[in-house]
Amino acid sequence: MAQMYFYYSAMNAGKSTTLLQSSFNYQERGMTPLIFTAALDDRYGVGKVSSRIGLQSDAQLFRPDTDLYDVIATLHAENPRHCILVDECQFLSKQQVYQLTEVVDKLRIPVLCYGLRTDFLGELFEGSRYLLAWADKLVELKTICHCGRKANMVIRTDENGVAIAQGDQVAIGGNDQYVSACRQHYKEALGK
Repeated sequence: MAQMYFYYSAMNAGKSTTLLQSSFNYQERGMTPLIFTAALDDRYGVGKVSSRIGLQSDAQLFRPDTDLYDVIATLHAENPRHCILVDECQFLSKQQVYQLTEVVDKLRIPVLCYGLRTDFLGELFEGSRYLLAWADKLVELKTICHCGRKANMVIRTDENGVAIAQGDQVAIGGNDQYVSACRQHYKEALGK
């Protein structure tokens, strides 16, 4: 029975690496996965999912107006897909998360979503909110704070490495702009 999975974490927990490993596992067994990533994140090239350890794969792009059910149903009719993998799923809209539930329920294809749970202010992203509510399985991927405790928060920094407590929810960046931290060090960095 197909299910929807939400693999979530703070930055640098290996979400993209885990997605790429899942894709490889399906391919190794003669199955065809379909990978999606957010169009707004092109740090590693347009239509690419890349991990910090050097793994990479081509991916379909999703934009705010992409109807994921229609795209997947069309591609599945042309060439059966055995799994849908979504990187940067925090950028999905409520409607797109619903469309992915339809992929699971109507097309009977498993959907594995990988992304951040919260932003740099500790607020849920829209996609994450609905994945937490509607996914069949929730899996936390863990990373660590500089103190060695589990990091479950993300700190956004300016060009001098100083924590920022305001700004747009979305600012694409990597280790140059974000640091994963435990809740205690997150609060200390923001002076809370």
